[in-house]
Amino acid sequence: MSIQKLKDNFGEHAKDIKLNLGSVLTEEGAPDLKQNQILGIALASAYATKSAAVVSAVLHEASTLSAEEIHAAKAAATIMAMNNIYYRFNHLVSDKEFSKMPAKLRMNIIGAPGIAKADFELMSLAVSAINGCGMCMDAHVHEVVKVGVSKTGVQSAIRIAAVINAAAQAITISDIEHQATQMTA
Repeated sequence: MSIQKLKDNFGEHAKDIKLNLGSVLTEEGAPDLKQNQILGIALASAYATKSAAVVSAVLHEASTLSAEEIHAAKAAATIMAMNNIYYRFNHLVSDKEFSKMPAKLRMNIIGAPGIAKADFELMSLAVSAINGCGMCMDAHVHEVVKVGVSKTGVQSAIRIAAVINAAAQAITISDIEHQATQMTA
């Protein structure tokens, strides 16, 4: 499925998302990011939404990504699914002793993602935003800024994550409406 076909499945309630999806996946709409970064961030974000339709559409759009970049997008979504839960718990729980304890979780992919470290960190940042882990967002922002990604680039990554997440919500709403119509028929 293409991005255009995905947008065609959105209802009128998602008109803004249609327009945003058309812009944030371009270098003009995602300033300070290169096209492969934009597509990698979008793909990692799509995996984080768990929407097969959105993943399919982004994969179709991301045909220029290398096998390593696609693998890294999957890895970022997967490792952040674990880390975002663990570190969000440490951040939110009242007893700060937990944050002093070793995580004892394997996360070697972060140190050796198989692609440029900044690109993997941007993917991880986007997924962390979708999953709502402030502690992880802070850590990934620190890492990408340290290697020269601008604040505009960081904002662009978050805008991509936000729009991909909203696209998944729009598809879910359309699917629910279709199911409800079938039930009442």
